[in-house]
Amino acid sequence: MADLYQVENLRLSLADMTRKPPFGAAPRIEVLKGLNFCIPRGEIIGIVGGSGSGKSTLGRAMVRLLEPSGGTIRFDGTDITHLPEADLRAHRRRFQMIFQDPMSSLNPRHRVSQIIAGPLALHGFDSIGTKMAEALDHVGLPRHFATRYPHELSGGQRQRVGIARAIALRPDFILADEIVSGLDVSSQAQVLRLLEDLVRDLGLTLAFISHDLSVIRRLCHRIMVLHRGEMMELAPTAQLFAAPQAAYTRDLLEAIPLPDPDQAWA
Repeated sequence: MADLYQVENLRLSLADMTRKPPFGAAPRIEVLKGLNFCIPRGEIIGIVGGSGSGKSTLGRAMVRLLEPSGGTIRFDGTDITHLPEADLRAHRRRFQMIFQDPMSSLNPRHRVSQIIAGPLALHGFDSIGTKMAEALDHVGLPRHFATRYPHELSGGQRQRVGIARAIALRPDFILADEIVSGLDVSSQAQVLRLLEDLVRDLGLTLAFISHDLSVIRRLCHRIMVLHRGEMMELAPTAQLFAAPQAAYTRDLLEAIPLPDPDQAWA
């Protein structure tokens, strides 16, 4: 299967505002430290790590919300690492992002129909009303929800609107950043099943960022473990849980609460 993403020696530095002097520029801190990996088409890859591990920074670099300091990101064979915004816009429809907090990522003054239709209009799609309704169907929301505002929806329903907005453009790749962390267990399970269905039915490739390995295990084909901007491990899910190679991965697995303390993940 052909690779959709090819990432080589990816590095990214950000300004450390906690150490900014009264005058002059803030020192920079290296957040990503030479990452190398590929993502085949149709794969669901999990990106996991503790706070400050660089997982969200990596995701934002992949969809070019952040510009790398070094290395190369190839998307479907095209080098997008430092592609100018004018040239990058043609690619943006093909990679979309679902954000962690749907309440802050959805415009509270717009109805659901406007939220989903906005990107379609921006990218010059025809039959916007039809595509908006189809997106609602895909995420399991009734079409009459199109007239509602975000505050009239539950947390799980708002997250489905965020997913609908992303898939309406029929992208090749979706980045989901901690999108179930604020949901109850029942809503989490429903959203994970929905993502599985969308990957299968729409031919998507998905990167799923989470700090929760039990959620990652439920959904992902492979898992990348990050720690302080470095890749500790990248392995198929079953292999990683059965025989983790990195000490940091073993620490993460041991931190997961189990119903039976004597039970092993393997």
